[in-house]
Amino acid sequence: MSGTWLTPTRRSVLQGATAGFMLGRFATPLFADGQALADYQPTYFTAPEWAFIMAATARLIPSEGEGPGAIEAHVPIFIDLQLAADFGKAADWYMEGPHQPDADPRLGYQTPLTPAQVYRQGIEAFDHWCKSVLGSSFAELAPERQDAALTALEKNAAPAAAPDGKGAAILPPELRDFFRLLLQNTKEGYFADPKYGGNHRMQAWVYIGFPGARASYTEWVGKHNVAYPLGPVSISGERA
Repeated sequence: MSGTWLTPTRRSVLQGATAGFMLGRFATPLFADGQALADYQPTYFTAPEWAFIMAATARLIPSEGEGPGAIEAHVPIFIDLQLAADFGKAADWYMEGPHQPDADPRLGYQTPLTPAQVYRQGIEAFDHWCKSVLGSSFAELAPERQDAALTALEKNAAPAAAPDGKGAAILPPELRDFFRLLLQNTKEGYFADPKYGGNHRMQAWVYIGFPGARASYTEWVGKHNVAYPLGPVSISGERA
């Protein structure tokens, strides 16, 4: 698979996903776990945007291979709910100017747009690029071409074969964080407690052996090099 975010095993794809365990800063529990993904009605996304999110997250954490993919874990629901809530509105972020979207990326978030606005405008701009250069919207591309398109989006540069020329920026500076947000939120939705909409039935926790929100481990303090045999527990008390 192409792209720096896609590697042969799901464990290596998800390495460095510590941002997924920082959800207490913004995540809003708005979802009753158990709803089928096919029956879910997006709160924030329009139908074309939802098609993009379904397709993009499915390539970032594919269903094939070890463990559940983003679709099985209901990652798209997590992203939709968070963009409709405080995170999407940047409710607790300092968003006053001046803004310099083309500043060095190491200086942090520089766009005047909220995460929800970055997603909305980013999807529209990227889909326009896909239609112009690849002949179809992202969701309608074959998986291999979706991988190549996401690689170009990650670099924010058209590939050499693209009509607009090698290195041409796909997104304007104020949207350059779009791929970073998409990848970060995909990882977060994969590992979050199920009450936030993702990690359906704690499948991701089961896969990595994470015990979840168990309250007591006193009986295990003196046990070393012994595999922990109990499955994960969610914040609501559900057991995997």
